[in-house]
Amino acid sequence: MKIAGIQKLTLLDFPGRCAATIFTPGCNLRCPFCHNASLVDPSYVQQTIEHNELIEPEEVLEFLKERFGRLTGLAVTGGEPLMQPGIMEFLQKVKELGYAVKLDTNGTNPERLRALLSAGIVDYVAMDFKNCREKYALTTGISESSAAILYESTLLSADFIKKSGVEYEFRTTVVKQFHTVDDIRAIARALAGVPKYFLQCFEDSGDILGGEYAACSKETMHEMLAAAREFVPNAQLRGM
Repeated sequence: MKIAGIQKLTLLDFPGRCAATIFTPGCNLRCPFCHNASLVDPSYVQQTIEHNELIEPEEVLEFLKERFGRLTGLAVTGGEPLMQPGIMEFLQKVKELGYAVKLDTNGTNPERLRALLSAGIVDYVAMDFKNCREKYALTTGISESSAAILYESTLLSADFIKKSGVEYEFRTTVVKQFHTVDDIRAIARALAGVPKYFLQCFEDSGDILGGEYAACSKETMHEMLAAAREFVPNAQLRGM
């Protein structure tokens, strides 16, 4: 289990909880607008390993022991956390300390996700639904052949999540260059009936993977929300 960073207090990352957030390095997607580009870049990951800059899992567990009571949750994000081979064992130890666990994922590893959900060691899942099938390769920066496989994997993951019994949300980071109203309508159609779907307005974090990108206008975001609500009545805007 590799951990590249920790935020020791957040009131935003884990709904309803005072939590810490850990960041795992590495991702199987290359979304050009990714706001954690340094965690995705393989050269960065290798550099952190070579320079001994990773955080030991035991250090995080010790921190959580000390903060128990003041903190009640741990959010795990990335990168893509499900790429970490030791994630199940680590999260089991977090649960044994009495913490609730939130997992952020892109949904491309349905088997590992199902294993975690079946083991009962994840309490909240936030899955990024990147785009509709036709634009999945473009949005994620991968080949069309890979996109054909991984998009189907995201549908499987969404199905597992919906049937898991854990609290969850789906979300799409909306970027002017990649998303249209019809794209959002197609995503919502694929997620029809879910209780929580958020359209997140793109923000430049200063650590973007590549290129220059922009947020949609407020008017367009509200048009997208109306389209999403055709299939997900409780869809909401976030970050506006």
